Amino acid sequence: MTPAAAAPLHAPAAGRWAVALAGAVSLAVAMGLGRFAFTPLLPMMLHDGVIDLHAASWLASANYLGYLAGALLCTFQPWLWARVARLPPVNAPWLLRAGLVATGVLTVAMALPAPLLWPLLRFAAGVASALVFVYTSGWCLAQLARLGASELGGVMYAGPGAGIVVSGVFASGMVVWQWRAATGWLIFGVLAFVLTASVWRIFRGGGGPRPLAAAVPDPAPRGSAPEPALRRAAETSGHAEIAVLSIAYGLAGFGYIVTATFLPVIARGALPGSPWPDLFWPIFGLGVIGGALLATRLRISGDLRLLLAGGYLVQAAGIALSIWSPSLAGFAIGSLLLGIPFTANTFFAMQEVRRLRPVQTAAFIGLLTAVYGLGQIVGPPLVALSLRHSATPGEGFTRALLIAMSALLLGAAMYAWMLRAHPMRVR
Repeated sequence: MTPAAAAPLHAPAAGRWAVALAGAVSLAVAMGLGRFAFTPLLPMMLHDGVIDLHAASWLASANYLGYLAGALLCTFQPWLWARVARLPPVNAPWLLRAGLVATGVLTVAMALPAPLLWPLLRFAAGVASALVFVYTSGWCLAQLARLGASELGGVMYAGPGAGIVVSGVFASGMVVWQWRAATGWLIFGVLAFVLTASVWRIFRGGGGPRPLAAAVPDPAPRGSAPEPALRRAAETSGHAEIAVLSIAYGLAGFGYIVTATFLPVIARGALPGSPWPDLFWPIFGLGVIGGALLATRLRISGDLRLLLAGGYLVQAAGIALSIWSPSLAGFAIGSLLLGIPFTANTFFAMQEVRRLRPVQTAAFIGLLTAVYGLGQIVGPPLVALSLRHSATPGEGFTRALLIAMSALLLGAAMYAWMLRAHPMRVR
């Protein structure tokens, strides 16, 4: 047992709903504000002339690269702690508190007129959002399990969607009032501090070293476990399955990120003068909330890879609508379709990892998270390249969206292939 593993996990004084809502608020701050506030503020930054689309693409990639770095840091933390005896025990509440404070500071700092610092600030915000996501997931789900309320995990994972809705609605109001983007960053930073203060006392106690493993629901019935021989067999077989799963999951990261980063800009170009484009991003957030609550309440009895393929097809359909029906209805329905499977895809993929690697779950979840992060990083530079070689911004965005849609269709086809080539083993 590592020193981090020996750290006690104390039950909080708060009740089950307090823990679930605190987790939702934490993820809303880290993901909805710290990570995705850039999307609704990007049109304001372009209008203010402080950035262009090419620079915006690289600024978005800096944030996604930071998220990848933070995810890898969390993944290798148990390995590092096992080899360096002097390191203190991991305290998950302390780390997520620090990540929340850092998110507020880094968001406020984006209001500074220092564009040379913005890539570094967005990179650091990505690291902070990954730390908060991982440790909030592990700590809150562990507490909910102790309180006999694991089903409330869906409430927590609705947090990113709630943060997206809040940031999108606030940004819409700022556009109407013709505020500058710097004011938006400042307001979102202050809001992050206020929300952090509202849940500060909930997060206390110690935490284990493997939050990623703790964050994944066990698909097996409660109280049951695979036989040791089956567990060993699972760890030494299925290399092709885990490889294809990793690639397919990475395609999801690439497939959604173009729309998730540039949706308001794309909609403004397609609907000039319309007051609606700024509301499509909150609609995406509503889809994320609905998908999170639905995914954790489904009674799953079949093959999760079929659900993953379906989720990819739903997102591909959402992108297709925005391409071939660039209208109010097309963007609204497309945004909703893109958002609904956003959390569900992650939820189902993590359960697949649990099935394929029941012993080394944390390491392989880290692998999938890293590949997903790579997919996100590739998306914005692709947009920049497409814009550079297109006659108009609309043409460039269309090309990038077609590639993103194709990636999702390829991912769905890979899951379909896995269903036939690697039927699910029954234990």
